[in-house]
Amino acid sequence: MTEEQKVKLFSKLISESEIQKNLRIRKLEYYKESHNNGSTLLDEKINEGWRVDAILKSKTKISKIKPNDIAFEDKVWSLFAQLGFKLMNKDRHFHLPYDKKSDSLTQQIDVFAKDDETVLIIECKSAAKNKQGDFNKELEAMKSKKAGIINTISALFPMTKPKYKYILATRNLGMSAEDEHRLSNVDGIHFSEEVIDYYYSLNSQIGIAARYQLLGALFAGQEIPDLENRIPAIEGKMGGHTYYSFSIEPEKLLKIGYVLHRNKANENMMPTYQRLIKKNRIKEIHTFIDEEKGYFPNSIIINIVSDKNKSLVFERSSNQVPDAISRIGVLYLPKKYRSAYIIDGQHRLYGYSNSQYKSTNTIPVVALVNLERSEQVRLFMQINENQKPVSKDLRNTLDADLLWDSDNYIDQIKALKSRIAINLGESRNSPFYDKISIGEDKKAISTQQIGITLTKSDFLGKVKIREIEKLGTFYTGDLQKAYINISEFLIRCFNYLKSGLDELWAQEGNIILINKGFYGITMLLNDCVNHLRNYDSITPNTSVKDIFEETKTYLDSIIHFYKELDDTKATELKTAYGTPGDAKYWRTLQIALRKDFPEIYYIGLDEYLKKEEKENNEMAFKYIREIESTHLKIRIRQKLEDEFEKSWFKKGVPEKIYSEAIAAAAKKNREIDDVEDEKEPWDQLHLIDYREIILKNWQKLFETDYTKPGEEKISGGKEAKTKWMVDLNRIRNENYHTYYVTSEELSFIEEIYDWLVKNNR
Repeated sequence: MTEEQKVKLFSKLISESEIQKNLRIRKLEYYKESHNNGSTLLDEKINEGWRVDAILKSKTKISKIKPNDIAFEDKVWSLFAQLGFKLMNKDRHFHLPYDKKSDSLTQQIDVFAKDDETVLIIECKSAAKNKQGDFNKELEAMKSKKAGIINTISALFPMTKPKYKYILATRNLGMSAEDEHRLSNVDGIHFSEEVIDYYYSLNSQIGIAARYQLLGALFAGQEIPDLENRIPAIEGKMGGHTYYSFSIEPEKLLKIGYVLHRNKANENMMPTYQRLIKKNRIKEIHTFIDEEKGYFPNSIIINIVSDKNKSLVFERSSNQVPDAISRIGVLYLPKKYRSAYIIDGQHRLYGYSNSQYKSTNTIPVVALVNLERSEQVRLFMQINENQKPVSKDLRNTLDADLLWDSDNYIDQIKALKSRIAINLGESRNSPFYDKISIGEDKKAISTQQIGITLTKSDFLGKVKIREIEKLGTFYTGDLQKAYINISEFLIRCFNYLKSGLDELWAQEGNIILINKGFYGITMLLNDCVNHLRNYDSITPNTSVKDIFEETKTYLDSIIHFYKELDDTKATELKTAYGTPGDAKYWRTLQIALRKDFPEIYYIGLDEYLKKEEKENNEMAFKYIREIESTHLKIRIRQKLEDEFEKSWFKKGVPEKIYSEAIAAAAKKNREIDDVEDEKEPWDQLHLIDYREIILKNWQKLFETDYTKPGEEKISGGKEAKTKWMVDLNRIRNENYHTYYVTSEELSFIEEIYDWLVKNNR
């Protein structure tokens, strides 16, 4: 490479101060400019779609959102700039020659990031919406060009021997198994947007120390130059494992350490188990160390991974304590990235990452060696039993890995349910992609709810610890087959619903993408599949695709139900909480589907409706009694007394009701000996009698108080405006033991109760 070529390439690279300057611009989602007021250029920009942000005295500030591809490139570039890489490309017009024979044969590099030990070549691909990507062309090109690109970089920096890594960064693009294989062939690594976001989050929590986690992911198993790895240590035995106890400078452990955070960044390293680091906790620890000169006497727990063909070296000292089980000596730590997994104490360790004492203090460590990943998970769970509780979603996620190979059928089914939930939330083919809480990422639907739903369905059958008690629709003893089939069936069915309810599905906080929605729809699918099985429309050998095809007719009815659903009913379903809320959602769907398909046996529906009707009765008749006795009886009399004084009963009550009430009171009083217990004629009135009194004195006394809100302008006069009393009286006169108040009737009664009683207390 000639000096002229080097100068040309160096002119396209920027270093630390310029990187920070560019970062301020690149990390923005918008282009921002300012132009002289009234200038031709300003007019042109506005015509091109630029937005006016502020009009100042002489300038106008404008902005325009970046195109999708540029925005993603800038996001990736900004991440590596924030992670402390010291040399980066100035813009997207950076080309590296890959053929010595021709300077014109170059490869455009989206992001070039270099530090003293590392060179990253990053290619960015993005789409506006989620879809399957095709990277055959890019990866085949990189396969043929990579060696030449590395030769160019080596010639550009002849005094260094950095580690190289090619990264394919994607947004909204899934990767096929074939492309994953091609990427592996060029020793590359895939960074989806979830991985990019993970490192952004980690950087926001622990700052530049996030580089250690990044380097561990990129160069796992590769040697760290100039690392002093000899540590005074004690060798001991615990729980059948050899362990080492020692003190080490945090800086050293940070370089070889790695935290198995439970997220997409580490999905190829299952099982993973750690919570994401908490920023506030890191800051508190950093302050405690640097400002208060604090320290932590309790040990960080790690798992050291040594080479398969080479044991961890521990040189025992010649001076030992006689008869002691433990031995003292010098431990040789692996000089490699990602060779020490942090099981417990990540906050204590990363609290030192920006500390002035990271190379002069030491922290106590207990190191186990070559633990299986599942054993690490168990140890993590045990340690956290008496500390901050592990969330249900994280525990469920861990179960997917921890219990899969168990001899216990109950544990196996737990693992199966967890894996199905994870797949629904992480597969780009799933309509629930990024909608399910996995690990500690809180989303619309929980893994806990998915597990509950699958348990209550017939998809999994029933198992005991050592036997399968009843085969399921999709489970016949083969976990992997059940996992594939249930996942495929649910993805197909919910994708069909998503397609049919596109607008509703896309709405924020819609009624489908909630815990109750998943429960209700899946349980209804269970009803439909059971019906098809009972009528031999499907058999144990029917493919998932064919089961789905048989189910589509029922799904069409459900799509129609959601399209016709009014806001009142939707709100009622969304605000019905807990287990009763789940049941209400499912039963509502059953009722809707039964109108079109009465031949299906809707398990438990009739019993549910009877129970609901009984509960409705109790509530309805309670409300009616309160409306009648604590409001109408008292308030109407008070109005009449205020108007007619002592003659209120004679003048205010219609003649027929007046006569009948006096006669009824006289008849009862003939049988009462104590005068104080005698009844008044007013006590003999019924609910419908109050309506007649209201109609008699309508305009003068009662029109304002007894016209339902919202019915002030309806036609039909006072008869129409008091019809609510006729409807209420009809329900009141029904036989409590034989009549069932419907949900609609109960809603009507509750509305009257809130209007007259609740809001007038």
